[in-house]
Amino acid sequence: MGSDVVSPRRPNPPKRSLIGDLPMRVIYRGLAVVAALGAVVVWALPSGPGEDAARPVAAPSAVPSSSGPAPVTPSPEVSPAFVAPTPTPTPTPSPTAAPSIAPGYTAMEALYADPRVPKLPARLRAKAVRGYRPAIKDRFSGLAVPRLPKPWRTYGSGPYATRQIIKGTRALFVTAPVPIKVQREHRDTALLAARWTLSRHPKGARLTWIDSRPIRDGWMLVYQVRYGKRSALAAVVVAKGGASKPGLAFISVPDTRKRQWGQVARVAAGVRALG
Repeated sequence: MGSDVVSPRRPNPPKRSLIGDLPMRVIYRGLAVVAALGAVVVWALPSGPGEDAARPVAAPSAVPSSSGPAPVTPSPEVSPAFVAPTPTPTPTPSPTAAPSIAPGYTAMEALYADPRVPKLPARLRAKAVRGYRPAIKDRFSGLAVPRLPKPWRTYGSGPYATRQIIKGTRALFVTAPVPIKVQREHRDTALLAARWTLSRHPKGARLTWIDSRPIRDGWMLVYQVRYGKRSALAAVVVAKGGASKPGLAFISVPDTRKRQWGQVARVAAGVRALG
């Protein structure tokens, strides 16, 4: 009785790697190419914020891929270190005197361009008056000025060096260092001071000259200020009295107190420079 002998199945031979079929020199060359490409990619990528703006980036391939549209080169990012800070606008202070003129104008050019202030005649003299005797010495402005009788009374100086008022009215008589740029000529400084006083009158005020004359170490101006249907009589005296800046004496009396208008010219004539 014969028996069938089953021969054992021989295992399939192992599949050989494709790499194994390649010569070693080809493998080494391929590894070298891969390493070089990896170095280029790593070098192109930023390693931290703010470093990509100054680092070269590998140029994209000029041949488009067959599986999609050509790659788009991304716009280089701007490093935060190179972004200019947004400037903070400087607040512009509100003017307290005459409207501003274009930059580059001198103070006198601004004065002559102001329609509220007419040109001062070369010769303008009112009737001379006898001034009050000075009784208050204001060393802050360098001036000696009259102390006015009732209904005037002294009041807290506020922004001025001295102040006298008639209570319940716009009448005032004050002294202070000149609040405007000092000019070479006393007359020009007085003109600028008169223009400045318009800010102490109601809006729309314009002036008309009445008297203009030199005094010792200074200049005196008397003028009428009109605003709407009302008016005031005013005067400024600018004089150099030993302080760091010339002093200013300013008096203004509204038409509601016309009986005090006769005092305006006398007060201006009574102002003296100290020293």
